[in-house]
Amino acid sequence: MKTVTLPRTSLQVSTIGLGTMTFGEQVGEDAAHALMDHALARGVNFIDTAEMYSVPARAATYGSTETIIGNWFARRPGVRHRVILATKVAGPSRGMNWIRNGSTDLTPEDIVAACDASLKRLQTDVIDLYQIHWPVRHVPAFGGVYFEPSRVQPVTPIAAQLEALSRLARAGKVRHIGLSNESAFGVAEFVRIAEAGSLPRIATVQNPYCLVNRVVDNGLDEALFHCDVALLAYSPLGFGLLTGKYDGAGFGDPQGAGRLALFESMRKQRWGRPEALAAARRYNALARAHGLTPTRMALAWCMSRWVVASTLIGVTNRAQLDENLDACETSLAPELLAEIDRIRWEIRDPAQ
Repeated sequence: MKTVTLPRTSLQVSTIGLGTMTFGEQVGEDAAHALMDHALARGVNFIDTAEMYSVPARAATYGSTETIIGNWFARRPGVRHRVILATKVAGPSRGMNWIRNGSTDLTPEDIVAACDASLKRLQTDVIDLYQIHWPVRHVPAFGGVYFEPSRVQPVTPIAAQLEALSRLARAGKVRHIGLSNESAFGVAEFVRIAEAGSLPRIATVQNPYCLVNRVVDNGLDEALFHCDVALLAYSPLGFGLLTGKYDGAGFGDPQGAGRLALFESMRKQRWGRPEALAAARRYNALARAHGLTPTRMALAWCMSRWVVASTLIGVTNRAQLDENLDACETSLAPELLAEIDRIRWEIRDPAQ
């Protein structure tokens, strides 16, 4: 497994990172520990989580993923020092009234308190990469397309958010910071304000990036390049669409119970759109025509992109984990990459 150094940090992360949102819902604690053991043995040193996990988000499972990871650290002496650990503070409430009583803001005090709670659940004294899960201000994200000026409300400014993150860094609780589900404007503003005020500089942005969602290529990539910020690509398999498991009967009867089949709430989101499934079927057919599994082609494509530092995978069993990790060994021929782009231009981004 190759590693890459995140910009302007000492963090060397594996080019595939283990996302953990399934831990605590689809994956029990013992199984989660076994998956992390196996990932670590195969060279994965980057684990990403969030205070709101597991997913689908529920009050009963809030914080459960961090707790599972913390118990793993406690039961594996020495493992914490082998792992680059990333977690996230949830942004303003998106219908989750169990997080900060459904607040529509994220104050500096909220950021500090959330970090302290994450440290306790994770049973560690420092978080290597602490990220804001989604913007505090209005931003079209999670399938939203249009910025709406009427939805702009007074919220904690970026400078105050950075001040809170700076407090955590000075206290030794956080090593580096990042964003998630951000826009090009947000990236540029966080960097500009940090540099003007001698505040911590973001190292990463964690956004969706896959064959059926290439919004990153519509301007965010330019911002990342010029601001020297790395992309952590999440949902590289489009919530399972790009594995081929839904190609036959759609979401009604997949091969193995995937999230889009199990949870109606997820089918109502971007990945459950009919256009997204239709697009995925075209890419999956292309992979098979070239002698590849859909999973291997989708992940190899994501890892081949210059903008991607680390690709974050999510799995529920060891077979999925191994297939995902084996994609590291796959190179896509120029002719195949050209066919992928041809499909992209015909359908554009159905799951953006």
